[in-house]
Amino acid sequence: MVNVLISGALGRMGKKVFESGLNCEEVKLVCGIDIKDDFSNPNFPIYDCFCKVNEKIDVIIDFSRPTSLDNILDFAIKNNCGVVFCTTGYTEEDLAKIDDASKKIAVFRSANMSLGVNVLIKAVKEVASKLGDFDIEITEAHHNKKVDAPSGTALMLADAVKNVLTDKNYVYGRSGVVGKRTKQEIGIHAIRGGNIVGDHQVMFIGENETITLSHHASDRALFADGAIKASIFLKGKNSGFYDMNDLLSEND
Repeated sequence: MVNVLISGALGRMGKKVFESGLNCEEVKLVCGIDIKDDFSNPNFPIYDCFCKVNEKIDVIIDFSRPTSLDNILDFAIKNNCGVVFCTTGYTEEDLAKIDDASKKIAVFRSANMSLGVNVLIKAVKEVASKLGDFDIEITEAHHNKKVDAPSGTALMLADAVKNVLTDKNYVYGRSGVVGKRTKQEIGIHAIRGGNIVGDHQVMFIGENETITLSHHASDRALFADGAIKASIFLKGKNSGFYDMNDLLSEND
């Protein structure tokens, strides 16, 4: 049984994690952290500060904001618990802090907790290795409340291409760009509107043909389910940095 604390418990994704955890026999939802206080459940207390948590925690699932990072890491290191980071929008400094913490605790981080997206990333690498001469364009679409752009998943997909085709560089939109498209470009484009959960598309565009790899998320529950799976995976792991590739490999 994994004792889980949900950071950002009253957010849109935090509530989905709560619902997913209730349906998983391997997880016990112990408590949550959120600055809001409009959740009433005597079996799942919500605190506005990590300093108020006295329960035994095995893993923190974080769907909050980058500004919560220091508090999460301080608590996790002090209490020797793992962290599943699902938040996006981190700075390079933030990522360095997470990497440093992974030397002391088990850290799991992915910009997208969908198992399907992470399989898509593997497929993108495979296609990129065969179609390096094609023009490559990435589009992503999300709801109008998403605060970062491009999405962390779009960058993961771009990184997957660059991992294979190392001479590529990223072009974010093309406003103000003068001149023809170069072969070294990976175009990355963001769309925001309505309540789109998350759509990602990678296009490999040749002279006479186009291959498109895409993923459509129809419900945020899929990200919550992935986070719960990650928390189960992380319990008992040695200090280190883990991601969806490790989870998928363990389940092969």
